[in-house]
Amino acid sequence: MKYQFSNSRRKLLIKASSAAIASQISATSLFAKPNQAQFTLNNLDEQIIKQAKKLTEGKSVTLSILQPQGSLGNVKPVGDIFSKLTNISINYIESSLDEINAKILAQSLSNEISFDIALPATFGLPDLIEAGSIRDLDEFVDSYEPTNFYHDMLYPTGDFYKNKFYGYQTDGDTYLMFYNKAWLEDKTEQNNFKKEYGYPLAVPKTWEQLDQMTRFFHRPDENMYGGALFRNKDYIAWEWWTRFHAKGYYPFNNKLQPQINSDAGVEALTELLETTNYLYPQSKTNGLFENWEAFAEGNMFCNIGWGGTQKYLNGPKSKIKDNLAFGPAPGGIVNNELLHTPYFNWGWNYTVSSLTKEPEIAYLFTLFACSPKMSTEAVKFADGYFDPFRSEHYSDSEIQETYSEPFLAAHKFSMENSIPDLYLTGQGEYWDILKENIDLANRSTLTPKLALDTTAKAWNQISARYGVKAQLEQWQFLKSKYPENIRKKLI
Repeated sequence: MKYQFSNSRRKLLIKASSAAIASQISATSLFAKPNQAQFTLNNLDEQIIKQAKKLTEGKSVTLSILQPQGSLGNVKPVGDIFSKLTNISINYIESSLDEINAKILAQSLSNEISFDIALPATFGLPDLIEAGSIRDLDEFVDSYEPTNFYHDMLYPTGDFYKNKFYGYQTDGDTYLMFYNKAWLEDKTEQNNFKKEYGYPLAVPKTWEQLDQMTRFFHRPDENMYGGALFRNKDYIAWEWWTRFHAKGYYPFNNKLQPQINSDAGVEALTELLETTNYLYPQSKTNGLFENWEAFAEGNMFCNIGWGGTQKYLNGPKSKIKDNLAFGPAPGGIVNNELLHTPYFNWGWNYTVSSLTKEPEIAYLFTLFACSPKMSTEAVKFADGYFDPFRSEHYSDSEIQETYSEPFLAAHKFSMENSIPDLYLTGQGEYWDILKENIDLANRSTLTPKLALDTTAKAWNQISARYGVKAQLEQWQFLKSKYPENIRKKLI
């Protein structure tokens, strides 16, 4: 898929999200630039160090980095190397996951600098950009980023807002599926399933198949449960987002009118709610870590999660280790063809504060941290948050050991084909009302139709408050960045 960005050389053509398409189109045609950046991809980290030393010659420079709690092991090894080779001092500042975006916003409002580089959650970038908290980096990208840098970056969509570049993705948080391999391969189960449903028991391709398998394996009297899919208020909307897209629809039309309460949206929510009946009892209340612990017991058929889920399930506390099958989020049948809509729903970006006195050096560090060699070192840290996001990561032996090769194959496919989160200003407001009403439907307080009608009405009000014209500009840009093979099937 071609990512077309107007104006600067960086925005012309960024990356192919499908390996099949990429193999058919030469790298030269995809990544040609009208002017030549200083750096080349080969030994990029060494070139960055040389330039950083040149820029700091004769002066003392300190960079402060604000990173989410739990990711210091991903950030500090790279920062320490950069500091040692350049004599640039680095301070590391941690913030909780839920507060880091607010801290970045607060710095710009106070006009008192406490950090130069920050790693906000990707979905919050539009709000930070509109508030002037982080700066666009196109001028530095034009000067330094190598021609083919984005060739192996698997998910670039969240790095941009209204055609401008704001920071490198550094975490591959794509949603994918985990299955109980022993149950899938059990001959008796296979025979019984085929008799009941008429097709082979295997990793499901569609949500309809997943729902049938979840129902088939749900046997509470035998301590067997269909799944561990999230049904708590904070996480339930993520699954609906994927199910809805798999029906063949965008969340908005070309006038920014919500389509979420269409027949397809209601159908997707109805199916999600029906499957709730075949999940383990704590699915409505358990959070992320409780979900991992529960599924690791090995008495459930399926789960949904990210790289962090696999790190736990592939670890020493997991009873289901070495007994997992993987797949992208199930899809749907649209115009008689299978449509997979994997979903990227978190991630962290290296960004540069609008208040920093050293924007060029700060940018160089972000490029250094996301370079092939340094980003591989960051992702290797098994206890951190960063999951693979460049093609080079998947062939590293330590990363393969941490995740397993079968998982990485499914993860790479999902990264290359992920639909984006709702990267609009006010993302949290849109999302909060969606979560609230889906949760009310899950509690049978609202019907699926009323839940989505209420959400659509609120979405129109949010759009009006931020300005439909401004929101529509970003929506059209975001819509154009859906993977091409998915774009062709959505309306």
